[in-house]
Amino acid sequence: MYREEIKVLDCTIRDGGLINNYHFTDHFVDTVYRSACDAGVDIIELGKKLCESDEYTRVKYGRWNFCDDDDLKRVIDSHDSEYRPLVAVMYDVGRIDLSALQPRDQSPIDMIRTACYVADIDKGIDLAKRTKDLGYETTINIMAPSAAIESDLVEGLQQVNLADEVDYLYLVDSYGAFYSEQVTHYLNLYKTHAPNKELGFHAHNNQQLAFSNTQQAIIDGVNLLDATVNGIGRGAGNCNLELLLNFLKNPKFDVRPVYKAIQEVFVPLREEIEWGFNDIYGISGHLNQHPRAAMKQRSDEKNRDDCYDFFLESAAEIA
Repeated sequence: MYREEIKVLDCTIRDGGLINNYHFTDHFVDTVYRSACDAGVDIIELGKKLCESDEYTRVKYGRWNFCDDDDLKRVIDSHDSEYRPLVAVMYDVGRIDLSALQPRDQSPIDMIRTACYVADIDKGIDLAKRTKDLGYETTINIMAPSAAIESDLVEGLQQVNLADEVDYLYLVDSYGAFYSEQVTHYLNLYKTHAPNKELGFHAHNNQQLAFSNTQQAIIDGVNLLDATVNGIGRGAGNCNLELLLNFLKNPKFDVRPVYKAIQEVFVPLREEIEWGFNDIYGISGHLNQHPRAAMKQRSDEKNRDDCYDFFLESAAEIA
């Protein structure tokens, strides 16, 4: 599946950090960054850039929840390469301090991705405009569209379409609930009501469809694709970067550094934390539910695999 326009965004650290409060070692982050450089990935998202507080501290929630410039510069300088991907961070609406963001020419950051739900699209657009004014590339990532009222989503898309400062508009399968025909349906909505925007796609693997749904997004014309090394990410994880690079058949990509990173740091990490498909996450995806309940179930050592009970309880909640 070769299309020259396609770009790949590695969100390993940002989405993977959701399962261990961003407590990655320096060696782990450096290895992921090195693999992105050597593999020719277009963009790497190194975490969130949220606002610290007395309760929300780096000690408890990890440095990559806050992405200080010094931390980012250290990672970037850790690998001497002729090529480096653009560096992205994510903003969450209502949890950031924009005054702490330097202009792009004074910052190691190249792209600000703003995550918001449909109800907060106006706030997301405002953030995108303000970060664009500082020189950054921008995205709006609409979270959980599968749980939104479609007329509200359409209104939000129309708002984004009028915002020239938004470079990319993302369809995000937050709950891993989509089948391929739903990917097509939602992308058609996006293209109809936000025709001025270049589209991105971010998949979750609750039903083991992250890779195939990403393929469907490619078929439907999406040119910015998210993926993570070894599929690491919240709950069931994301589209595997190594599978996607193999599939794209673009000679600018070299998948070997990704497999090297998997062997060096991801295989050992699996001894410490869990990610990837299991039946608990499959149920949450099937029922179009936020994965927090599934994650709670998996953290219960005694009942973590009680999929029958989990199904009955989860289905009863939405009945």
